[in-house]
This record gives sequence, C-alpha cells and structure tokens, in this order.
Amino acid sequence: MAATMKDIAKETGLGLATISSYLNGGNVREKNRVKIEQAIEKLNFEVNEVARGLKTNRTRMIGIVIPELNNIFFAEIITELEDVLRGQGYAAMICDCRTDEKREAEAVEFLKRRRVDGMIVIPTGKSGACLQNVMKTGKPIVMIDRRIRSVHCDTVLVDNQGAAEDAIRRLIAAGHRRIGMIAGEQEVYTAEERFRGYVRALEQAGIAAAESLVVRGDYTIRGGSRGIQELTRKNPDMTAVFISNYEMTLGAMIELNELGIRIPEEMSVIGFDNMEFARACIPKLSIVTQPTKELGRRAAELMLKRLEVKEQTEFETVRLATSFVEGRSVCRRPDMLRAADGSEGRVQEERGV
Repeated sequence: MAATMKDIAKETGLGLATISSYLNGGNVREKNRVKIEQAIEKLNFEVNEVARGLKTNRTRMIGIVIPELNNIFFAEIITELEDVLRGQGYAAMICDCRTDEKREAEAVEFLKRRRVDGMIVIPTGKSGACLQNVMKTGKPIVMIDRRIRSVHCDTVLVDNQGAAEDAIRRLIAAGHRRIGMIAGEQEVYTAEERFRGYVRALEQAGIAAAESLVVRGDYTIRGGSRGIQELTRKNPDMTAVFISNYEMTLGAMIELNELGIRIPEEMSVIGFDNMEFARACIPKLSIVTQPTKELGRRAAELMLKRLEVKEQTEFETVRLATSFVEGRSVCRRPDMLRAADGSEGRVQEERGV
C-alpha cells in the first residue's frame, strides 16, 4: 500500500498541517524540512499531483503552443523555457499546431481542459479568439515573438523592424541599390515588421522599394528556393538579397548554389538565424541572429511572475534587440557607391563604356 501523509506524520512526529505546507510549496522550518524529506525517501512517498491540483486549483503545469516543433528557432526557445520552468517546479505540456489555426484552437482548448496554470503561446492564428476565452478564466497568457492586438497579455518580442533596417543599411553602405527580399507571409506579425524595416531603410537612403524585388515566402526551405528563382528571373540586375528567416535562408543558399551564382561576387547575401549553418557556408554567411534563449527565459519569468502575483497589474511588453554576425557573403560595390554620388558618367568613361 502506498504511503500517506499520516505515515509521514507518524514517522516524523510532525503535524499534518506542517507536512501539507511542505508538500504544497509552503515555508517550513529547516529541521522539519529535513525530517519530512528523509521520511519521504524512506517510505517511498509519492505526491498525488491530480488530487493536489484539485485541492489547490494549481497543477504546476504550463501549456506551451508553438507553430512548428521542428523549427530550430522555436525549439531553442522551448528548451530555455522548460529549463527555467523546471527550475521553479513547473512542468511544460507542449502542443505543436503545425502552423494551422484550427489545430491551434484545439491545442488551446486541450490545455484549458487539462487545467494548466497558464499558457505560453507563439501564435499562428490572427484573431486570437481561442486565447481570449482562456483570459476570461483568469489564467495568464504570455505571447512570444508575435503579437495579436486583440489579446491583452504579457508579450516578449524581438525588434524585427530594427533588425531588417540594420541588414539593409549594411547592404546599402556596401554600394548595393538593387536589393531583393524574401519576406514572410503578410498575415504574420514578424514578417510584416521585417518587411517594414526593409522598406524604411531603402526609403531613408532615397531608394524606391520596387515591387519586383520582394517575394513572399512561407518560412520553409522550399519557400526560400522558390523566392530566389523568382527574384533572379525578374531582376537580372539584382546584386544583393536579404532573406528574413532561417528555413528560407537555407533554401535560398541551396538554390543560389544550384543556379551557379557566386557569393558574394555575383550576389551578396544576408540571412537570418542559425550560427552553425552560417559558419558551414562557403563563404561564411552574414546573418541576423535572434536572442532565442533570452526570449524563452523572459517569457518563463513573466509567466512565473503572473502566477505569484494575485492582483492584476499592467501587462508588460519586452522587446529584445537582435545581433548581427559578420561573414564574407557581402561584397562592396564601389562602382555603385560612386554612382550614388552623381559620378556615374565618369565611372562609365573609366571603364571605356
């Protein structure tokens, strides 16, 4: 027969209230803690988490909903999330919705029925209706990477617009004027932020953002491959390209190699995320990197804070900066730099054109 709290009380000589306080995460005297833990080990006592959850209305379980588990960006966030939550005695229940709004709604409802204490979500859906239903129950939600304006909750974001602006400014500073972009789908928050950064950097340099130089991908390897095919077909004068996520960067690099386009001599490239892949490329790829560990850590900390503070406080938005890792995939175009200074005619004469 399994040991009970009464058995621990008999073994330690302590009252049931003290033992219950310890088992539910309360404060007990150090000497009592030692006695209880020794008794638990001796008696092979196991906490009935289901029964405790019914009594305390806390399961110490956090639901996590992500678009794609096989996406390295999301996987790195989840790893850090789990580490922080586990360190505080919480377990994670992860649902992969395969970038499908219906699956996402089903996952949220599943987690709600499992009585999770809160949810951390990288949203796929646009309306946020399923998440609003969770908020009505009083359960906290923390959103990562993407924002749904109709859902009022704590949010951890990356400065996606600033990241794209910085990447494009680097290409412009190297003399490039015909700069393509493989962007994400218009409905995705991060995709639009990065697209805005691309347009803003061009406009600030006095360069028109040509429609033909932007291709919308779907955050897949195949999407990056198709993007390069379309951009190079429509824009034979394109000298540089910015790819706005890792999977599409991988696809774009594969396709550039298939097409025999030399990097950076014929095409300068700036990609997104994954330091290991960037180092494996020849030449080493210049990339924007996101603080995946910090995204996960800050989201977990916000969730833990919400669970500890009973009264409602103003929601927080944390916006993290990206980094840029310089590679050898961007070359300078001194001819274009001189042309930008109004000396294009002299450049042509020097070349004998």
